[in-house]
Formats: sequence, structure tokens, C-alpha cells
Amino acid sequence: MEQTFNELGINKEVVEVLNNIGIKVPTPVQEKAIPELIKGKDIIAQAQTGTGKTLAFLLPLIQSIDIEKDCVQGLIITPTRELALQITDVAKRLTEAKDFKILAAYGGQDVERQLNRLKSGIHLVIATPGRLLDHIRRDNIDLGKLSILVLDEADEILKMGFLDDIEVIISRTPNTRQTMLFSATIPNEVRSLGKRFMKNPTLIEIESKNVTLDEISQVIIETTDTNKFDTLCKIIDEQRPYIVIIFCRTKQRVIELNNNLLAKGYNSDELHGDLSQGKRERVMKKLRDLKLQILVATDIASRGIDLEGVTHVINYDIPRDVDSYIHRIGRTGRIGNTGIAITLVTPREQDDLSLIERKIKLKLKSKSMIEKGEGRKRVEKKTKKTEKAANIDAIPKKYRSRVSSQYASKRKSNRNTKNK
Repeated sequence: MEQTFNELGINKEVVEVLNNIGIKVPTPVQEKAIPELIKGKDIIAQAQTGTGKTLAFLLPLIQSIDIEKDCVQGLIITPTRELALQITDVAKRLTEAKDFKILAAYGGQDVERQLNRLKSGIHLVIATPGRLLDHIRRDNIDLGKLSILVLDEADEILKMGFLDDIEVIISRTPNTRQTMLFSATIPNEVRSLGKRFMKNPTLIEIESKNVTLDEISQVIIETTDTNKFDTLCKIIDEQRPYIVIIFCRTKQRVIELNNNLLAKGYNSDELHGDLSQGKRERVMKKLRDLKLQILVATDIASRGIDLEGVTHVINYDIPRDVDSYIHRIGRTGRIGNTGIAITLVTPREQDDLSLIERKIKLKLKSKSMIEKGEGRKRVEKKTKKTEKAANIDAIPKKYRSRVSSQYASKRKSNRNTKNK
């Protein structure tokens, strides 16, 4: 029997805000983690991306904040700026229930501006390791009264080489703090971190039938290097995704592919580490405002994008390891929705494919091309959100003309702009 947020121990003011934004039933990871965290226990939580991990740690954290105390009481560390912003957006919605102060601290922002915010009294800091350590070394931030520390996407934090930074940061926090590690995968390095810095942590595992999410239809399209771009265009034209994220291995591949898509008239943009923070935020805003259909990205986007409208993920370049594959495809099929993940594989990439299949314990369907309609989900609610279905045929008829004309006009407009 499903529990309510009230039954999990979340107070009625927060529950009311959750209801107002359409969140009424806890996900499995929230059901298991929230009661343990409210009791003050340390936890290591493993759950696939898109299962509601953010609220699982945010709700107990926010409930513990004493707004009468002008000190940093909660700290959330994330591997990327995009993920820090994503969590900050969720936390800001919850300030309607409790007027706590938040600072998002990450590279690319003005340090002095962040310093002024810290001086005004901040209760919750959401930060990337590098910028947080910079503030600590400048004595801008005092973690001496911290009560809760969260490492989100802990595996990626360690994979990106931040272990030494994390150890320095933790050394500046009280031993009495509560510590939470959340991640889609729990490698030995994460377990080791837990043993050294946590107090008898409770391990919470939310398993799907497969290593990867069951809500995601995973398909392999066999192609060649010469035909790869044409194959991609055919997939986009036939599947007509509402929003698709296309992953490449390198920044240069992202730039080249995005330019080629723009030249063909597609509504496309790019996201990679060489962009300024302002540009990255503008791209993300276009996605959230539904003004962008195609995002071409490096793996930087596999950790920081949480959008309902991502109906398709395409691996233009197959990832080199299974963790990257899991996090890439996890951008779709989020929190009960379905999605489709397509991986383009050339003959020389067959070994990479075999490695991924062994690790996820699943033989992926291989096709020369996807049939129209595969991976679709029929959306029952006839609201504006139904425009985010995986394909035009999955959208209720009253919205189809609007989405269809929008799709056509975007390509026509882009072609006209390119030809001028």
C-alpha cells in the first residue's frame, strides 16, 4: 500500500507545497529514505536516475533547518553546475513552505556576489566541489555548525577526481553531522568513502528488473561512420521527438554535429564544458521554456538535466563505460514516464557495445532502423503537458495540430535563417 508524505513524517506545510506542484505520492526511494533520514541516520542510497532522489534528501534536510539561526546548516555537493542549478530550482520551490535562504555556488559565477550572499546568512548551500573549496580556503564560508551533508551523484564526484577536495571539505564539518550519499551506482570507491566518513550507514537500494530503467526502451541502430549523420536525421524525422538529447564523446564532435544539424534546419543547440556559464544557462532555459527540440551534448548533460519533455536520448557516439551509458539514457523515462534510448553503433564499436550489454545484463535490440511509434507512450491527461509525449501520434488529437505545426515551422524558420 502506497504511503503519503505525511505518513513518512513530512510536515503539512511542505506536503501542501508538494501537492500544489503536482507531487502527491512518494516514489520508492523517497518511501525508504525519508523515514531513516528524519530519524537522523546516515544513509547510502542507490537508485537509478529519474526515481526522485532529489526530494528524498531535500525534504528531510529542509525540515531540519532552523530559520532563526543564521548559519549554514545544510550542504549539498554535486559534480556539475547543471545539477547544482537543478537542485537549487527544486529547493526554491519549497521555500514557499519554509522561508530558508539558499546559495548555489559553482564556477563561472562572480565570487564576490556569492560572498555577499554568504554574509547575509545562508541556511543551505548547493555547490560544486571546486568552488566550495575555494570559498573555504578564503574563509568565506563556515561549516562548523553544519548538521547535514549530502553528496549527490557520489560516484561521478569521485570519478571526476574530486576525492581529495571532498576529504578537505568533510574535515571542516562537525563529526556530529548527518551524512547522505545518493547515486545511481555504488562502486567500491563510494563504499570506501562511506566507511571512512559515515556512522553505521543504512544501505538503501531501489532495484528495477534490469540494471537500467525498465521504463526506457533501449534500441541499437547499426550504421557506419559514413552514414551515421544521415541515419540520425532519419531517426529524428521519423520519431519526431518532443525533446531529444544527443550525446557525443568530445566537445569537438558536439560542435560539429550541432552545426550540421543547424545547417539542415533543425532546432538544435549544444552543451559542453567550453561554453561560458552564461551560455550554458541560456541553453538550459531554452530547454525548460520548450523553445529547443534538440540538444547535442557531452556527458556533462548526463548528470544535470531533469526535464519531463525529454522523450528520446540518442548516443551518437557509444559511451566508453557502462556508468556513462546508464546516466545518459536516464535523461528520459523519468519518474514513471516512458522514453526511448537509441544507440548508433558502427562495426568498430561492437566491442564497446558488448561490454555495456554484459554489465547491464541485457541484450539490446538491434535494428537497421526503428519503426515509427516505438517507445511511444499514450498520455491520458489532456493538459498542456501532454505535448511532451514521445511522438505526435501519442498526443491527444486536440493538441496534435499545434505540436505538428510547431515542429514544421521550427525547421522552416531555421532553414530560412541559414539561407539568408
